[in-house]
Amino acid sequence: MAAAESFREHDADTPVRILTADADLPYARPPLSKEYLRGQADDVALHQVQWFDDRAIEITCGAAVDRLDLAGRAVYAGEERHAFDTVILACGAAPTAPTFPGGERALLLRSLADAAALRNASINAASAVVIGSGFIGCEAAASLALRGVPVTLVAPEPLPQEKRLGTDAAKRLRDLVSEAGARHVGGVTVEEINDVGVRLDDGVTIDSDLVLAATGVTPQSRIAAEAGLAVRDSRIVVDSGMATSAPDVYAAGDVALARHEVAGRHLVIEHWQDAVDQGSIAGSCAAASPTKWSGVPGFWTSIGDATLKYHAWGDGYERSRMVQHRDGFTVWYESGDVAVGVLTYNADDDYGLGERLIAERRPAPVPT
Repeated sequence: MAAAESFREHDADTPVRILTADADLPYARPPLSKEYLRGQADDVALHQVQWFDDRAIEITCGAAVDRLDLAGRAVYAGEERHAFDTVILACGAAPTAPTFPGGERALLLRSLADAAALRNASINAASAVVIGSGFIGCEAAASLALRGVPVTLVAPEPLPQEKRLGTDAAKRLRDLVSEAGARHVGGVTVEEINDVGVRLDDGVTIDSDLVLAATGVTPQSRIAAEAGLAVRDSRIVVDSGMATSAPDVYAAGDVALARHEVAGRHLVIEHWQDAVDQGSIAGSCAAASPTKWSGVPGFWTSIGDATLKYHAWGDGYERSRMVQHRDGFTVWYESGDVAVGVLTYNADDDYGLGERLIAERRPAPVPT
């Protein structure tokens, strides 16, 4: 969507077509695990039909593109051929389904249809288990708990996001999940989903009639790899202008491994805002108005009523330091002598400061 809108802003005449496998018009994904799941929002559409008509952007839903023909300059949705002068691959990522016995019983959460099925299932659920303590798992567990469903969040990590955020931040994240009403059980692996519930590797079975698997995603790069584009670790390699290894072919969002102009390296980023930013860059560059990816990656996450904000390059840090505030906290992440990340809760000044320090390769502030 961002790519199409950006292209149209720079080129008013060239025909623009969006092909999407989704049956619904494009919608915002972040609310699906939060406001939408809680029943606090129903309309998550990014735009109504008139928006596309006003911009002469053609959109075809339910059209799963399964082949990219670089030599013939066309993509195929089944037998339907769509020629292109320029193509932008914003294929995103798909949920990774669990492979243990009974894994097919678990619901997944990526699309609006997934979210609707989960929300409907929660209406009569006596209890729920959420597998995976990434941000989607934490958000969904908290949202289900706020709907009044008894929820247990289970994950192999002892604490949510401990490897990514550090022990201090992970403890606070666990506490926020608990304060929203969900029970956290870390350091366990699911062995089976059966008629009773979820059986763990410690021999415990948690009774449940609703199971959500928030067990990660896989970039949808198959058509790019089969077409011969450069792909690394299942992502399409692009430069800071979102250009792939083939002329007139761009990629953006979760499916892309993009070079960051400021960081000076390729970064794996799975944030909504960065997908929007990358899409805008791809659309602009495709319309012969070059620009580069230079904003510091970041996102917001809501665990129950608490909103955490995060900026980081996302490829690790050497040390972290938590600073407590009266009603929140800041965690600074550093490598060498410069800030490479910041996580805040009720500390918006530090969030803004952190973005500047990371971009400018400056140290995190030292408490006085």
